[in-house]
Amino acid sequence: MDWFVADTHFGHEKMRSRRGFASVSEMDEALIAAWNERVGEGDDVFIAGDLICHSERPAADYLRRLKGRKHLAVGNHDRAWMREVALGEWFVEVALLIEVARPGRFVTVGHYPMMDWFRRRHGGHLVYGHIHDSRKDPYYAFLQTVPQAYNAGVDVNGMRPATLEELIANTAAWRARQATARRLTKGIWK
Repeated sequence: MDWFVADTHFGHEKMRSRRGFASVSEMDEALIAAWNERVGEGDDVFIAGDLICHSERPAADYLRRLKGRKHLAVGNHDRAWMREVALGEWFVEVALLIEVARPGRFVTVGHYPMMDWFRRRHGGHLVYGHIHDSRKDPYYAFLQTVPQAYNAGVDVNGMRPATLEELIANTAAWRARQATARRLTKGIWK
């Protein structure tokens, strides 16, 4: 089975605070448990960046505990911890973009949202991270109009990896909530 995840930020105090955990250790343990509850050893996990960030623990402490065959699309917070480990020991592949071809399905995985990607016009999907649950950046409204593009960040996916079908459903629900919030803010109900 294929799983997608982004922006776990293992070890990151700022994300611990933002997510409401009492400690970094509590956040890390919750994320590891949620990951391993879903992912089996034979599953593929496509990570759309920012796996570990500013952690006081060695990267290998996390990597050895996370189930599945890991594929990493490098994010802006990954480079520091990547120098600590032999990447080939922990990852099937490490790249800026990963293209996942399955029968009847094509997925491009990268850390940053993009306007276009390989095979988009032929039903290809984009799985990205980086934006967490942020709506403040000027491109956010545009991003909500891009079909077949899905945020794999744990902050919008129940703090756990998701299947492509779940990402599609979660993105549709997220967009619907945002549309409702915009109508409420403007006092408009249609």
